[in-house]
Amino acid sequence: MTGIKFAWSELGGDPALLARVSTVVREGALPARLPVRELARACVGVCALAGAELGARRAGLPETPGVRVDDAAVATAFVSERRLLVDGRAPVAFAPLSRFWRTADGWVRTHANYPHHRERLLKALALPEGADAAAVEASLAERSALDIEEAVYAAGGLAVASRTPAEWAAQEQAAMIAARPLVERGRSDKARARTFAPPTGGPLLPAAGLRVLDLTRVLAGPVATRTLALLGADVLRVDAPHLPELPDQHADTGFGKRSALLDLASDRRTFEELLATADVVVTGYRPGTLDRFGLSPETLAERRPGLVVAQVSAWGAYGPWGGRRGFDSLVQVATGIATVEGSAERPGALPAQALDHGTGYLLAAAVLRALTEQSYDGGSRFVRLALARTAAWLTEGAWASESEDAHGGDVRNGGVGNGDVRREGVRMGEGEGKGMTKARNREVSGGGSVDPGPLLAETGSPLGRLRYALPPVSFDGGPGDWARPPGPWGADPARWL
Repeated sequence: MTGIKFAWSELGGDPALLARVSTVVREGALPARLPVRELARACVGVCALAGAELGARRAGLPETPGVRVDDAAVATAFVSERRLLVDGRAPVAFAPLSRFWRTADGWVRTHANYPHHRERLLKALALPEGADAAAVEASLAERSALDIEEAVYAAGGLAVASRTPAEWAAQEQAAMIAARPLVERGRSDKARARTFAPPTGGPLLPAAGLRVLDLTRVLAGPVATRTLALLGADVLRVDAPHLPELPDQHADTGFGKRSALLDLASDRRTFEELLATADVVVTGYRPGTLDRFGLSPETLAERRPGLVVAQVSAWGAYGPWGGRRGFDSLVQVATGIATVEGSAERPGALPAQALDHGTGYLLAAAVLRALTEQSYDGGSRFVRLALARTAAWLTEGAWASESEDAHGGDVRNGGVGNGDVRREGVRMGEGEGKGMTKARNREVSGGGSVDPGPLLAETGSPLGRLRYALPPVSFDGGPGDWARPPGPWGADPARWL
């Protein structure tokens, strides 16, 4: 529970509610040298607890519903983009030019999944538009990693030199990140306390009736808004027409949402109409990108008092790297994670894009907690997270063993979905209901490797037949799946339901 306690404290949560959390530990989940499994469990756990807390507040329940966090469900969801099948076809993950490359003095990692990033990478290397991986490899092998990093970023592309943890710690950006809280929270104005209509029948949906304007891309922001959609929010993702999304990425993170296109430069009226009745705005663009459209958190709250504004970035909105683009894979490389997870021969990677997924669940948790706080004392709320700050949490060495306090329990069929976990005479394997209220703040080892099969589902959709990872956020009486599958990118009207 070490990670859950810390994250819940960073979210400003009542420590007494931690007694409502039970965890199922699976030793084979997300294997890594760093405590990835513990971080993933903590991020999902506090998100579920924040949802349960808000649900109880809205429904007037005498007690916060119990939360159950199973490492198997968490591990499967943290690689959801790899589990996705569209009509039986596996997704396209990284483009050929998105990978590690050996340089004259070390390694560099590039990100060129989007066409414009590929174009800028090749431009920085003075290579023609049709250059292949062999040409890039030859060019990079002649230059130093830091020289490549600076040249590609200057051209608007993405490349990061591989650093050791000590080398990253010596950077000014690292020091500034380490000095910040995991979750930055703030409030402004004196907007009155938020009042919620009590949820109606069916699953307990903490975000039911709330409108979330989703201005995010790749991957943490969309994971957060996908989670808010799971919990009942009307999530409308808005993209610029000239920045198309990768189809498989959109399919994976589009569950529960609608998707619209809107050019902020030419159609501000539609955006202002959306903002006028929005409850939450989530942004995931590079810091400062939206400010030129008058969409900084402060100006948004001025136009819509009582708004919750949630921001996620790669490096934080401060310091010499504050204006840089970034992705999970690049943050792993810069912060020394790739060195820790690699070998003497080459850098490595975490078993999942854990910085993206973990930060996404933390971001959703921060939004849910902000809404709960608003129900008591109002005010516009701001929450900010950064992948690099989540990376600092992962690598700072403050983790105690999350399983050392595990209670013996009886785990049958160590696989996922079939095993019964028995504690103090309470069966917890198949449901989150009555048994969950009797064994809180306890851990039990599930043992064995993770079989994702029981944690995958299939559904028809406008995109085809989808196989996908079920959501890991679970609490008593809460939803088990999204209410709707994803649709085509940009196919929905830019208006609320």
